Amino acid sequence: MPKSQYVRASFETCATPQFRVLSQDQCESIFLGALEVLQHTGAEVNSPEALEIYRKGGCRVDGTRVRFPSHLVEWAVRTAPSRITMYDRNGNRSMYLEGQNVYYGPGSANTFTLDPFTGERRRPLKQDTARAAIVSDALSNMDYVEDNGAPMDVTPTLADVHAFQAMVTNTTKPIIHWGFGINQYQDIVDMASACVGGLSELQKRPFLILYSESSPPLRHSSEAIDKALFAAKKDLPCIYTPCIFSGGVAPATMAGSLVVAVADALIGIVAGQLVREGSSFIMGGPISTMDMSSSSLAYGAPELSLLSAGLSNVARYMGIPMFSTAGCSDSKVIDTQLAIEAAFSILVAGLSGANLIHDCNLMDKGVTGSLELTVLDDEIIGMVKRILRGIEVNDDTLAVDVIDHVSPGGHFLGEEHTIERFRDEFWWPTLISRVRYDEWKLYGSKTLGQRVKEKTQEIINEHRAEPLSQKILDQIQAVVDRAEAREASLKSKK
Repeated sequence: MPKSQYVRASFETCATPQFRVLSQDQCESIFLGALEVLQHTGAEVNSPEALEIYRKGGCRVDGTRVRFPSHLVEWAVRTAPSRITMYDRNGNRSMYLEGQNVYYGPGSANTFTLDPFTGERRRPLKQDTARAAIVSDALSNMDYVEDNGAPMDVTPTLADVHAFQAMVTNTTKPIIHWGFGINQYQDIVDMASACVGGLSELQKRPFLILYSESSPPLRHSSEAIDKALFAAKKDLPCIYTPCIFSGGVAPATMAGSLVVAVADALIGIVAGQLVREGSSFIMGGPISTMDMSSSSLAYGAPELSLLSAGLSNVARYMGIPMFSTAGCSDSKVIDTQLAIEAAFSILVAGLSGANLIHDCNLMDKGVTGSLELTVLDDEIIGMVKRILRGIEVNDDTLAVDVIDHVSPGGHFLGEEHTIERFRDEFWWPTLISRVRYDEWKLYGSKTLGQRVKEKTQEIINEHRAEPLSQKILDQIQAVVDRAEAREASLKSKK
């Protein structure tokens, strides 16, 4: 059919491949199930401040048990924003947490780390957090930064504060970070504010997302829920999430696990909206099966991808940005098992359209962090992002005139159409080898694992993020010194 006979809309559409686990009706059933749990069963909340907020908001409060009327929960979901714009440290828009937009990054708070130079499995140090920031800053497919384990060579109760200092001075990318308590949250916010000229500027262009975890099923400590309240008061984005083990802290059925995950997230949403209507909230978190042989979360299980994708479907049904999990493994070393588990989860998470996808550094059931895994995941993510771009179909990409010009039996190598487009159309590997065998031998016959190790070490040794001014560095150090003095004072009073 001649092009003149086509009826074209006034815009182009480039469809993105998508993967759905749940239909809209199934998402509704899970959401309604969570509403029923919250209204009938309720949850244990161990924060006096949160209990009072819930009571004033219309909840039934009986001691520490809170039951949530469905209309209140539905109101909170409606008022929570369906999109959040994140910035980098320099104030540039960096991540749009909405719709099918997908962003990847590492995880945090692992107990051990693999030394990228010696291969030793050891406790994390502050230097490891700095290295994690440097590596993520250098990798084009890592969109944000988290730490590489709570550093053990600093004041234990201020590991979170020192970790943030190490990250914010070694990357310009957005940061997701946790804290032990409200005092440490305030320290972290003060350091972030110093980087951008004050809290009001941080609120306008946030590059920090605060993170807190509840204790499923349906139990919320003061340490957890008070952090959600703090974030709402400060008007900063917050991830509030349970860590769900199907068969452990949730039913063994996939649907039942999703009900618990959604219910626990909704408790955080309600708290934030009652404090500040319209406060930014992100739901999700690690959700997988319990490995019955070890009673731990299975990080490489297919159910992690299945449940995470299902939770992403429900989050989109609710209109809430989603925090998912991928790029992780149960393997103890950089091997084939690790690559298989990481690749499958990265692909499924991307196809599910989860907005923030974390843990692209965690192995050994999430216990151990590896910067080499981060570098390997970056390559996998590059492949997946190319798949997610889909296939653009328009008059130019159909290339009918070019095909006619080349004619049967010709080639397209010298065509201007090819020269202008192949660099953007094709994905270009940085670690995966496509050279011929003789060339591969010439360059040392290196395995992928060897190339990953070399690239990781090269980044750590050579890459440096745009530095902060000495004035800002001094302000950040003053916050850390203040926190140290506060902790020393508290210790002396005990």
